[in-house]
Parts: sequence; C-alpha cells; structure tokens
Amino acid sequence: MDFRIETTRLIDADAADIFAVLCDPQGHVAIDASGMLQDAEGEPVSAVGDTFVVHMDREPLGDIPDMGKYDVDVTIRDFEQDRLITWVISSNGRSPIGHFFGYRLEPSDEHGTTAVTSICDWENIPARWHERGGFPVISEAALKATLGILDRTVRRGYPRG
Repeated sequence: MDFRIETTRLIDADAADIFAVLCDPQGHVAIDASGMLQDAEGEPVSAVGDTFVVHMDREPLGDIPDMGKYDVDVTIRDFEQDRLITWVISSNGRSPIGHFFGYRLEPSDEHGTTAVTSICDWENIPARWHERGGFPVISEAALKATLGILDRTVRRGYPRG
C-alpha cells in the first residue's frame, strides 16, 4: 500500500494568492473537501514552528463510530513563501505520529498559472499505526476535490472583505 499521496492541479492564479489561502487557518476550513474541518483559531502562519488550532469532526468520514468532534494542533513543518507549506498535527498534548500534509506550488511562466500539488504522507508513522489500518485517512479523491475547491476559492477572491 502507498502511504504517500500526491495529486496536482493547474490553477489559474498567482502562487502568492494561492499561498495566502494556505497560510490562513480559516483558508484550510474553506477549502476542505473531507467535511472534517469545522473551524479554526489562530493567525495566518509565516514560518516553520507557527501553530494554529483546527476544530474537527470525524463524523463525515464515517470510519470511526462515535469519534465525533475534537481539536488538533497544526504545526508548520516546512515553509517556503509562495512555494511550499507542510504541517504536522497533534492532539490532546500528544506528539505528532509522523505523518504530514502540505502543498507544493510551482508557478508557471504562462499567464500567472500555478501547479499546486497536495501532499498527504503517512510513510513515517510507526509500524503499530500501519498495522491498525485505515491509513492514509484522506483519500486521493478528497485531495483532488480540495484542490478543486482551492481553485474556485482563489478565483472568487478569497478572502472577501
């Protein structure tokens, strides 16, 4: 089984506009296709180590009965302005288990388009987590759908004042 998923979409927008959505905690909620991200708290991130909180709801996935609502802490792992942002998540004061999510942006020379790659990487989680199954939690289809929502969100001028 492949524990790393990457999917790319060409978005007709400048990398800076796309990256602004990805740095904003509310931007993550706005583009989420899984239905799990309900709300967020925190300021837009600008460096490795920056953090924010996301209020989650596992119910939309339907994979863990009664898990319901919970919070995760998002910590920026990699940050290269307008090019790369990745993060790890932790919950209930526990350390991250080794997976990460993120986006890589590759601006095109043509008409301000940007190739945006969504990354979901569970390769480095401990074997005991792999053995439990159910990883990666987010499917390639959900990543593709999120990129579609990101495209629409940026073209509509996120954030609107």
